[in-house]
Amino acid sequence: MSTDSIVSRVWSFCTTLRDDGVGYGDYLEQLTYLIFLKMADEYAKPPYARDVGIPEGWDWSSLTNRSGAALESHYVALLRTLGQQKGMLGQVFAKAQNKISDPAKLFRLIDMVNGTDWVVLGADVKGDIYEGLLERNAEDTKSGAGQYFTPRALIKAMVSCIRPAPGKTIADPACGTGGFFLAAHEFLTDPKNHALDKDQKAFLKNATFHGNEIVAGTRRLCLMNMLLHGIGEMTGKTSISPADALVSPPSQTSDYVLANPPFGKKSSMNFTNADGEQQTDSLTYSRQDFWATTSNKQLNFVQHIRTMLKTSGRAAVVVPDNVLFEGGAGETIRRKLLQTTDLHTILRLPTGIFYAQGVKANVIFFDNRPASPDPQTSKVWFYDYRTNVHHTLKQKPLTFAHLEDFIVCYKPENRFDREETWCDDNPEGRWRVYSREELLSRDKASLDVFWLRDSSVTDLDNLPEPDVLAEEIAENLRAALSSFEAVVEELEGTGDAPAQYR
Repeated sequence: MSTDSIVSRVWSFCTTLRDDGVGYGDYLEQLTYLIFLKMADEYAKPPYARDVGIPEGWDWSSLTNRSGAALESHYVALLRTLGQQKGMLGQVFAKAQNKISDPAKLFRLIDMVNGTDWVVLGADVKGDIYEGLLERNAEDTKSGAGQYFTPRALIKAMVSCIRPAPGKTIADPACGTGGFFLAAHEFLTDPKNHALDKDQKAFLKNATFHGNEIVAGTRRLCLMNMLLHGIGEMTGKTSISPADALVSPPSQTSDYVLANPPFGKKSSMNFTNADGEQQTDSLTYSRQDFWATTSNKQLNFVQHIRTMLKTSGRAAVVVPDNVLFEGGAGETIRRKLLQTTDLHTILRLPTGIFYAQGVKANVIFFDNRPASPDPQTSKVWFYDYRTNVHHTLKQKPLTFAHLEDFIVCYKPENRFDREETWCDDNPEGRWRVYSREELLSRDKASLDVFWLRDSSVTDLDNLPEPDVLAEEIAENLRAALSSFEAVVEELEGTGDAPAQYR
């Protein structure tokens, strides 16, 4: 059976459960529990005969031998019991709950999972199946699952530029469903890029990847995604921490950081006030290794990622526009990045490519450097893939081919051999370089640089299709609202916001 047919068969059952109020995300979680248990059962039998760590009486056969109310009550108890275990097992089943109230439908789902030998399937097939399910889940914009799913075409392009090497560590402080890890794993195992020896394969499987994900359900999906792609062991230690990465300096540094930290202006925390009422307050992180103290979690992630890198480490990070132009802490951080790291490349992204709506984002590429009084950035190369670019999630989704010209310009094999495509004779060139001095002279050291003419303003004969244009207008309105809210929040911090916005 092909990968697409398995995905369709597995996913089609969700339409039945939707009538019972089981959403895409809940369905995917239940699948995760069941596929994990089925794989554990297969590994426990010959020819593998492994000790998979499942307590007696709480294994796969304990589900297949029951039906009706007895199945439902046992399933609930099983999830609770396995969530109390240590290591990978406990992480996968952490805070697990049964979301399928109809025992007959639970039985049918178990029977469907039981009909596939998951271990025998190749890692590519299993991984593609699960990735297909994750992407369908992300498409359900009402659930908000899309915020944990970075477009795979963008991830692949970022990895293609970084070109990770075997035997090196790769980290993501907000790893979501593990997209960056999987793309890096695919790059490293591609024979066109590397011929791995036995030790390198073992390192790739067990020691290359490290991440954080504070949302238990998303962390569960990430762990399962990695296992199905051949990363980690079912009985081994988990490489994904549930801790908030921003709370303290990293316990270890890494060779590469690839990340798309959660968008949003401020970090916050919930607390109970003196009257017993629930309130939310801005959360700041007082860390001596940070350049600036701020409640803007995007700026905090940029600072944290710099501390995660080894002296020669390299990072590629998706950031919203405000990171490039915001004053105060934002300006301090940009000046520090230009001084202490080699912030060599910025890719301007178009709207309409993220499942999270209203996003205007960029990718910043920077290399860490040893401490020095001399500035480490000499020039920054910009690729504008936003101006006059039109994408929508359904009508014209972003593909890897759309970013291939950027990769060619980036020159991953030798980025010191770059040439501008912009010049006086080609004012529409998307690839342009600015010196550090030019950027520092801009207001607030803004890196929000653009030079291309917006053809939609002057060329009415070449407008996008009406449905594409309508979706783009809606996306721009959402992005404008998001930027306005960010400005209000910044003014609130200074007490200058109008009274109606306080």
